[in-house]
Amino acid sequence: MGDLGFLGIRYPEEYGGSNMNTLGSVILAEELGRSTFGGFAVTVTVHTDMASPHLANFGNKAQKDKYFPDLIAGRKICAVGVTEPDAGSDVAGIRTTAVADGDHYVLNGSKMFITNGVKGDIYFIAAKTDTQVKSSRGITIFIVEKGTPGFSVGRALDKQGWRCSDTAELVFDNCRVPRENILGELNKGFYSIMRNFQNERTVLAAQSMGEAAKALEMTLQYVQERKAFGATLWDKQTIRQRLAMLQAKVEAGRQLTYHAAWLDAQGEDAVKEVSMAKAYCCELVNEVMYTCLQFHGGFGYIRESAIERMSRDARVQSIGGGATEVMLEEIAKRSVVVS
Repeated sequence: MGDLGFLGIRYPEEYGGSNMNTLGSVILAEELGRSTFGGFAVTVTVHTDMASPHLANFGNKAQKDKYFPDLIAGRKICAVGVTEPDAGSDVAGIRTTAVADGDHYVLNGSKMFITNGVKGDIYFIAAKTDTQVKSSRGITIFIVEKGTPGFSVGRALDKQGWRCSDTAELVFDNCRVPRENILGELNKGFYSIMRNFQNERTVLAAQSMGEAAKALEMTLQYVQERKAFGATLWDKQTIRQRLAMLQAKVEAGRQLTYHAAWLDAQGEDAVKEVSMAKAYCCELVNEVMYTCLQFHGGFGYIRESAIERMSRDARVQSIGGGATEVMLEEIAKRSVVVS
């Protein structure tokens, strides 16, 4: 992926990137979704659109010069550590702490469900640096490199889907990180996390529509070949019409996602549209997979079937990057008419 130039499409040419915008990320994510391997797709998109943007948005020149060439070339893998056992979509609830000690900060705590956590080389870790203020005002992001004393992978997690993606628990036990590894401003990390959520959610919506479109293509081919009761499944009106409606819904989801990406690329406030795309597309991909597996019959339930794998991979889309319920609240908050 690095050799092909796909890991830096949003980043400056001086580091090996292509200097594109949000629409470039959406195209990449949609095509990755069509690979039929959700674990592969998210391994790449976490690297390109969920972790490294923190470096792009808030890193200083020295940090960018040090890390970007390897990240964009694919020589090193990055991950972002925000989620904890007791803090998922509620970012302000994180408990990992970082205490100043001379020229270092000492990190203690743990992170959970971290994609690329096992094989990562560079981690962007959120920690509380001021416990006396409102939670959202006391979070700082640190760059932590693999091999830093006190930092370890607690365990690799065994997941229902995304099996070819590594997901880990990270542990920080008096982990000493140099002060120059603070990413952005001290105590302002919450805003960096919130800013990139919109990009992350748009990418997940696009990946979901790529997965859904591919599943429909596979199912259309299957039902035109599979015979039952003297005719192909395609000859059954109910099957044709259900697949036709799903195609219409997927196209609607794609258009909504591209619109949200376009708004973001123009610098517009697109939180409502992004939340709509994330909620709609990540629920829709599960509806599509359920129906496609159903129309594959028994074969769709066998592990050697791509549809079986895709249906497991899709389930997490309505959870990761902000659960559907959280997205609906974001939409609702922006839907109240103030007279």
